[in-house]
Amino acid sequence: MPGFSFMARRLFDLIVFDWDGTLSDSTALIVNSLQAAVVDAGGKKPSTASALYVIGMGLRQALEYLAPDIAPEKHLEMAASYRHHYALGQHDIHLFPGVLEMLHELKHQHYWLAIATGKSRRGLNEALAHTVLKDIFDASRTADETQSKPHPLMLEELIRAFAVSPERTLMIGDTTHDLEMAHHAGCASIGVSYGAHEPAAFPQWNPKAVLHTPLELHQWLVDFA
Repeated sequence: MPGFSFMARRLFDLIVFDWDGTLSDSTALIVNSLQAAVVDAGGKKPSTASALYVIGMGLRQALEYLAPDIAPEKHLEMAASYRHHYALGQHDIHLFPGVLEMLHELKHQHYWLAIATGKSRRGLNEALAHTVLKDIFDASRTADETQSKPHPLMLEELIRAFAVSPERTLMIGDTTHDLEMAHHAGCASIGVSYGAHEPAAFPQWNPKAVLHTPLELHQWLVDFA
């Protein structure tokens, strides 16, 4: 039967996506907002490379990394400043071209789709509403609900929620934090090179592929997932 052969060849049941830099073209705004938040608190402006590195982490961890000399009592102020700067530009953010079509096809093929992100729950909900994707995903985890990447807990929680095995789960992301998280959770991963981190750092976490456009990602998932 055609249906039986289709199911037999599938490698994965659950596909988990990072958000920023993987589905959403938001890295520039995040970098600018992080830099502004540190400066607003009296710190030295972080380099673009440093700001790119922390994308994918939870906001608290990111700001601690970028501003180690800022007193802890200013961390809440920094976080509020980040959210202010980010909110000024968030409605100008769009999905990468081809992402919407890819997600709709995966949904049509009856994969479970989820998000594992360093965003807050509020931030993710706002982003999903803005991009009209809130009904696409079956579940999500955010950094303020569980451990921040690269700790594997948010991915492990999603695996348990769908009662699938790590071997039947695929994590897709644009940072080493995503790939390291997948590695520690026992999941396969794919790295995409068009987001925050340089792909030269990806091989240490053994992704199944490193892909360079959403179109390439879409085709890989059609052919191999």
